[in-house]
Amino acid sequence: MPPDKAGIIPRLYPSTGSPVNPTPAVNTLRPSACPGLLRIVQALDGGICRVKLAGGSITAAQARAVADVALAYAGGVIEATNRANLQIRGIGAEQDALIAKLLAAGLGPSNASGDDVRNLMLSPSAGIDPQMLFDTRPLADEILATLQTHPRFHELSAKFALQLDGGEALAMLEHHHDLWLSAFVRDGQTLLAFGLAGCPALDAPLAAVPLEQGHALVVAVLEAFLDLASPAQTRMRHLPVDNVLGHLNLPLLPIDGFKRSPSGASLPIGTYPQAQKNQFYVAALAPLGRLDATMLEGTAQLASDLGDGTLRFTPWQGVLLPNVEKPHAVTQRLAQLGFLCSVDQPLAHMIACTGSSGCGKALADTKADAVQLAALYPGHDVHLSGCPRSCAAAHTAPVTMLAVSPGRYDVYFRDPAQPGFGRLHAHNLSIEATGALLRARPRSNTDD
Repeated sequence: MPPDKAGIIPRLYPSTGSPVNPTPAVNTLRPSACPGLLRIVQALDGGICRVKLAGGSITAAQARAVADVALAYAGGVIEATNRANLQIRGIGAEQDALIAKLLAAGLGPSNASGDDVRNLMLSPSAGIDPQMLFDTRPLADEILATLQTHPRFHELSAKFALQLDGGEALAMLEHHHDLWLSAFVRDGQTLLAFGLAGCPALDAPLAAVPLEQGHALVVAVLEAFLDLASPAQTRMRHLPVDNVLGHLNLPLLPIDGFKRSPSGASLPIGTYPQAQKNQFYVAALAPLGRLDATMLEGTAQLASDLGDGTLRFTPWQGVLLPNVEKPHAVTQRLAQLGFLCSVDQPLAHMIACTGSSGCGKALADTKADAVQLAALYPGHDVHLSGCPRSCAAAHTAPVTMLAVSPGRYDVYFRDPAQPGFGRLHAHNLSIEATGALLRARPRSNTDD
């Protein structure tokens, strides 16, 4: 079947006989520019498969399956995404075999049409964070099941995204979502504040509901969006908020008393105590969001040997191992595998998209340039983007370098009064000149 105009090959849902996919469908996937598990999108370096993880969590056996198919059917490159999913890059001709192996490992949706809409972000420390107001995972499971099984919700854009925040200390609060819910306590009752087309860190909620109404709220908001949106209006930001609120057939509560404390960890690296006694979680970053099969296989083995047999990926493009009793040994092994385990490592403060080595839209080799910049010790958190789409960072970084040609960048500083990347500070700088500029500039308290 020839690719469509976006370069996507529509595929049929393979039947694996696996109990995790009890009703394989023969639906042809709708065209989309976003990769999924069932839809391989072509890039300069080969096909891309995105494996969506429930709450960022994956078992050790599933992680091994991802590592195995990345080696067998692709170039061995695995990416941790900024929404706590995994991507396999460089996929060759045996796409169907790769998909079938991932489905057999239980990494697919409950039906073909539900793959695109599994976009629900949780804290990486859901269920184990000492500051959590409730364990978000059961409600998240309920929401994800509804997204996959309610046929009408399959009309949502593959980019349509939700966030469920349980008040954890470790939480990415700056990524914008079409619908976000954030827990708070008032008069001894746990409530869920919610907002549209925004995020808990920057936007005031619109209203609240009791915790037990959280699932009903999600359903009501999504139904309202689909009732009101035209085909061209694919995201919540395309609709007036009052129209959506007025369409909800659900009693709403005031937001008096809501205050979301900032995330306790500006960069999730290190060892943290859990709510469970004598248990810890250990967090590290994948350098520039990249892993190879050996790193993922080694982390899976580490989770089996010194953890509970699970891994969690984070929106900071890193990994977290929960329920650890010997955190020092885990950290030591993660460092040996090639993860960044200290905030003192300059590369831990770099974000970079795929760049021109793998993406036809990028104007520079951003990953190579990020490594070069890190060696210059710029002293800031920096995002390098090969084009204005900003694929690597879903929030505005303190410093953004936007490529204008190979090795040359416009430099922006985050400014709440300016849209997009912020305020343009310098044009067409080399990596060396950018490093000198940043070293001479004091680190701002707005840095992540």
